[in-house]
Amino acid sequence: MLRRLYDRVLALAGSRRAGLWLALVSFAESSFFPIPPDALLIPTVLARPERAWRLAFICTAASVAGGALGYFIGYALFDQLARPILATYHYEAAFQAFQAKYAEWGLWVILIKGLTPIPYKIVTIASGAAKFDFLVFMLASTVTRASRFFLVAALLRQFGEPVRDFIERRLTLVTTVTAAGIIGGFLALKLL
Repeated sequence: MLRRLYDRVLALAGSRRAGLWLALVSFAESSFFPIPPDALLIPTVLARPERAWRLAFICTAASVAGGALGYFIGYALFDQLARPILATYHYEAAFQAFQAKYAEWGLWVILIKGLTPIPYKIVTIASGAAKFDFLVFMLASTVTRASRFFLVAALLRQFGEPVRDFIERRLTLVTTVTAAGIIGGFLALKLL
């Protein structure tokens, strides 16, 4: 079933409204949809390399907006859905410890996970559930999502079809190296 959904998303790349579909998939993936926007971004950029930057921007903006929805889900619906389960199993203290750790390390979680192919909805919902600072969440989301999608667009625009297989197989490696560079930059700024 997931493969059929993936194939349908991939077919949207050839549509006249590929940009709109890219925005919808990117928005939905950040809060509830299982298919990452790369499945649509890659073939869309390959089909129209002159629009690579525009498509990366669409992907970024929609992903960050969808992240706000994911944050809201974690923030507003967590109490109704998850808190009763935590109380049943007497995990309230463990959740408070999670919130404290997230308050301390949440920025790094967002920066690292926002770049990787790990489902971003996990980060967005967890950030809301932990009541992480919303402005910091949105700024970190913008930095990481833009870095990820513009990196993919740049590689595809520069190298075309030959890099597609590399991205699909080694996107985790590429984004992890990029995440390390961003974190190194933040640490360097902090030390100055």
